[in-house]
Amino acid sequence: MAVNNQTQAMDSMPRTVMAKVFVQRDYSEGTAVKFQTKFPQELEGRIDQSTFQYTVNEVNAIFTKAEELGSRAYCEGCLACLTAYTVFLCMDTHYQRCLKELAQFISEQNEHQYLPKGLMITDPMERGLRVIEICILRQDT
Repeated sequence: MAVNNQTQAMDSMPRTVMAKVFVQRDYSEGTAVKFQTKFPQELEGRIDQSTFQYTVNEVNAIFTKAEELGSRAYCEGCLACLTAYTVFLCMDTHYQRCLKELAQFISEQNEHQYLPKGLMITDPMERGLRVIEICILRQDT
């Protein structure tokens, strides 16, 4: 309960962006969505390297899962064709479900790891899957 109140108090403080750090896409293994796990110097002393790498590795794992082709994706595609894609009015695609999972993960990481340390991660979908943007925040008093 105390942690939740602390988070709410931190969220109510006005913040401005001092700087932005960008984690680039990693094209070394092809064009699949994967981000570099190299720790940016700008984050030195602001967050643990292990926390940063866990976050990026988890984002990469979610995108790997989203892009998997299996029997479920095949059946989903067949059902879409059979219903003239109207099935997607009633349900989300596997990729959309993974993107929702990613948004939830980013939100949790911001709340528990990054915002308390004056940082904020932006969902890579908001940057066209080109980069993971990490904003370095300054609290205005």
